[in-house]
Amino acid sequence: MISYLEGGLKTKTPDHVVVLVGGVGYKVLIPVSTYYELPSEGESVALQIHTHVREDTLALYGFFSAKERLLFDRLISVAGVGPSLALKVMSGLEPQTLIDAIRRGDHRRLNAIPGVGKKTAERLILELRDKMPQVSASEGRMRAASADPVQTLAEDLISALLNLGFPRPQSEKGVEQVVASDPDAKFEDALKSVLRKLSG
Repeated sequence: MISYLEGGLKTKTPDHVVVLVGGVGYKVLIPVSTYYELPSEGESVALQIHTHVREDTLALYGFFSAKERLLFDRLISVAGVGPSLALKVMSGLEPQTLIDAIRRGDHRRLNAIPGVGKKTAERLILELRDKMPQVSASEGRMRAASADPVQTLAEDLISALLNLGFPRPQSEKGVEQVVASDPDAKFEDALKSVLRKLSG
């Protein structure tokens, strides 16, 4: 059972990374909050790992901090919430915002997350209201896009949102508004703005 992984960051996207350890590349699924904290590709990275084994499938879920890992563990303890949905929940809202929404019983905020229906939101609140760890939202750093930066930024943002489960029309509209307001924004900052707009 893998619980910790440290090595070179081969590739990174908003929903997964590849960590190179001893010549072997491990694909690790991550929430957006972890993506914000990642170093540049080629640098060393260390992730807390949850290993999910089901029938013939083995998947690794990685987190920048032990607190994020604890939040993930809390989420998958809820009936009907598997690892994939837990990642979408964590990517749909920043960690502290998610915790506050559950503690306040904010059904509307939770229902805005793709894949979270009324019953799932109710279970999250009922089962986790008193079990939420303290998790601080993080600020990220990343390289800016190069040639045709505005178009590249918009395409990267739409791709990330589709991977996180948002519908294309909703994604394109949100991205258009955010890019128009700040065409020079860094990818992570723009992604955070779009996620706030779509989940607000």
